[in-house]
Amino acid sequence: MSRRAFLRQHHALQCLGTGLGWSVLLRSSATHRLPPPHSDEASLYVHWPYCLKKCSYCNFNKYIPRSQNHAVMTECLQKETQTLLQLSQVSRISSVFFGGGTPSLAQPSTIAAVLETVSKNAHLSDDAEVTLEVNPTPAGKASLKDFMLAGVNRFSIGVQSLNDDHLRTLGRDHNSQHALRTVSEARTLCPGRVSVDVMFALPGQSAKSWESELEKLLPVCDDHVSLYQLTVERGTLLFKQVETGELSVPGDDVTADMYKSARRVLEKAGFCQYEVSNFGKNNAVSEHNIGYWRGRQYIGVGPGAHGRFVPRAVGGAQREARTQTLGPDVWIQEVQRHGHGTRRRIQLDHRGLLEEVLVMGLRMNEGITQQHWELFSPEADLQHIFGMSENVQELQAGGLLILNDRGLRCSWEGLALLDSILPTMLLELETFFQSRVSVHQQQHRLSQRQMTVYIGET
Repeated sequence: MSRRAFLRQHHALQCLGTGLGWSVLLRSSATHRLPPPHSDEASLYVHWPYCLKKCSYCNFNKYIPRSQNHAVMTECLQKETQTLLQLSQVSRISSVFFGGGTPSLAQPSTIAAVLETVSKNAHLSDDAEVTLEVNPTPAGKASLKDFMLAGVNRFSIGVQSLNDDHLRTLGRDHNSQHALRTVSEARTLCPGRVSVDVMFALPGQSAKSWESELEKLLPVCDDHVSLYQLTVERGTLLFKQVETGELSVPGDDVTADMYKSARRVLEKAGFCQYEVSNFGKNNAVSEHNIGYWRGRQYIGVGPGAHGRFVPRAVGGAQREARTQTLGPDVWIQEVQRHGHGTRRRIQLDHRGLLEEVLVMGLRMNEGITQQHWELFSPEADLQHIFGMSENVQELQAGGLLILNDRGLRCSWEGLALLDSILPTMLLELETFFQSRVSVHQQQHRLSQRQMTVYIGET
């Protein structure tokens, strides 16, 4: 999966053993086997872990290489791609996303080699979305045209800001002119298929200056914009600067106003919001990320990559959450030795799968339809699980949540408060499963008593 935040696991995991260099964990002892939809289809995420430098706010899995062997990295990415595709037995890859790190530092021949491996092991249609994350620095980067010739047909450009002072504060290795030139080049090559990443709640940024910045940026953007609030992560240089008072970031109220004003500015410019952080016009969306939000299978390749798929080649019937080894050097050794660098596998039981469907689905404007939920939960619909909850009814009465015959979704106001809504929804889902276990236990005890009476009467 890409660098977007992953779900936190809500329950303890029991270690079941090791094999082929990976640890195997199970979310619970439940053996509910639910065939996920699109089991013969998946998307592919490929992680390139290297960067020229580390930004002050960054805690992603990225490395500054002392030396770099592109041939070895290419060979290992191909090998792990082949291993995991064969393990999943998917017949079709719906989209490919090269993320990082800074994948635009990879050689175009690496991109082409990975895509060739995909095509040899599954169907990758000519019009499948193939996205490359691009850092708009001029240093060490091949031309975007070369990446297009390698098979890329969509670019996601990390502009972050057009304010050079903010870019320096963030430790970015590009300036506003670099960003504008990169966006212009990408739009010429891939009109309608260029996304721009923008950050807000930056040190020294006010609600007014942010709105002005966004209005300046949108005329040069293509048809897709992703907004990300700056998060001050422990262990980063930015965290230290904020802790010592060297820098200050906007408070929660100001940040909330920034998000609301950004939504208004984007809507005025013709961009429709289709997910918490994503906006498009002319029907432009990230097909790859929609796969995540709709709970589809995806395969993660490369150091630290995440995946969610059923390992059907070894008789698997449950979806597994997989994490690849973080460090590139160790990952390379494991791929050379075993054909993959999977460090951890977690079998998702029914409850774990529904948690992910719920959390990811509520990120989208359309939410979760009844039909989509039934693909994963045919025995209990959304109304059955959430309809009688007083907490959910309060969210509905407050105009934050909508639950009806169509499905479950956040309102415009609720989408901005999703982080505070999700704990309530997860708790209700947990309550449902606990009540179901309790009913089963009562039925079992009743059955045992009846059998005891029957035996006694004989």
